[in-house]
Amino acid sequence: MTDAIRTIHTAGLTPAELRAVRTLLDDAFDGDFSDHDWDHSLGGLHALVHDEHGLAAHGSVVMRRVRLRGRWLRTGYVEAVAVRGDVRRTGLGTLVMDALEQVLARAYDFGALSASEAGARLYAARGWRAWPGPVCALGPDGVVRLPGEEGSTYVWPRAAAADPGAELVFDWRDGDIT
Repeated sequence: MTDAIRTIHTAGLTPAELRAVRTLLDDAFDGDFSDHDWDHSLGGLHALVHDEHGLAAHGSVVMRRVRLRGRWLRTGYVEAVAVRGDVRRTGLGTLVMDALEQVLARAYDFGALSASEAGARLYAARGWRAWPGPVCALGPDGVVRLPGEEGSTYVWPRAAAADPGAELVFDWRDGDIT
């Protein structure tokens, strides 16, 4: 039996809860969840689902800035969405995204995320759209194009109509530009 979803800021999570989230993410991403990825998932709101075995699903939304057509937008960036292996395909990812999308709708101008191949189906089914234009980051040396993010950067439905051929320029974070 799954408990209701809980939404809480990073500051409200206990050290044990943070360890449980990191363990879930490491397991869900088969050890391919870096310290930079972890850092990117902190500082915003987390959606957590627990069941009788512990943490079953997680996702977070953090504030970033995105420049689109010369205007910097408050962007809710979805990070670290994962479901424990034994309860995948049971609706928990949908439950997490429902909670995160409510936050996006109420608090941000724009919503975005970077989808793995496995996660892209979930996001597309919910109306998220792959951004067809260039994806960049404002790095220490100026704007840098991120071709590896093109095709896997998805935007929240109300943002999808915002001139999809335009360049998206995300604020820089450690680990984004190598």
